[in-house]
Amino acid sequence: MAVDARLRPGWEATMDWSSLRLDHVRALLRQAGVVLPPPEQPPTPRDVQAVLDALCELSEHDALTGLPNRRAFEARAVQELDRASRAGETPLLLMVDLDHFKRINDEYGHLAGDTVLQAAADTLRGTVRPMDTVARLGGEEFAVLLPNVTPARAQALAERLRAALQRAVTVPDGRTVAISASLGGAFAPPWVRTTLANWLERADRQLYEAKRGGRNRVMIEPLRHDEVSAEEKDMLYGLLGGPAPSIAGAEQAEPDVT
Repeated sequence: MAVDARLRPGWEATMDWSSLRLDHVRALLRQAGVVLPPPEQPPTPRDVQAVLDALCELSEHDALTGLPNRRAFEARAVQELDRASRAGETPLLLMVDLDHFKRINDEYGHLAGDTVLQAAADTLRGTVRPMDTVARLGGEEFAVLLPNVTPARAQALAERLRAALQRAVTVPDGRTVAISASLGGAFAPPWVRTTLANWLERADRQLYEAKRGGRNRVMIEPLRHDEVSAEEKDMLYGLLGGPAPSIAGAEQAEPDVT
């Protein structure tokens, strides 16, 4: 059976790269603010790889805010679901929705709305912990993924974000817009296989309750502790080759946010 030349060492040297046309894609990347090394003529594998890496990076980020987009966020969330089911951790998913955003667009214009979205993104990015992930899912809706959060600290972490988002933003015409946000959260249950769709739906339900309750507030679904018994946890950790950690130890490992 013939072996694909691309599977043999040194296959790059046998490729004819001169026919590749990268000018258009380089122009698109420049327009998006991506800085690439000067092009080589004819293109080399290193040249092509730089363009591919830049395109991958661009495809995972929201153009307006620079935050990870829905695609990138969902990939990260699936990893946390897997960790929760195998290691018993409790990641928290927060859905964040700016209050009365349509009114801002209608009264101040869409350029002002974009400024508000960028300000909200910067606020979230600057308020979360280093291990957290903030993404823009679309419109005025953001999501925050917080790994390994103890239930006792969840409300404080979410309230910190809510308080930071309750602020004034100066829009391009010089006027000041007061903004706030509603947050809904749900934990991924430890030791249980669940789906991303289910996790998102539960967090969305809490967001709806926060909106219905008057906005500018946090609602978090309580974490059930009865999904897996202590004996099942010990058995699962035995299969993984290690002792089950104590809850007290997990509490001590949680960073202080006060």
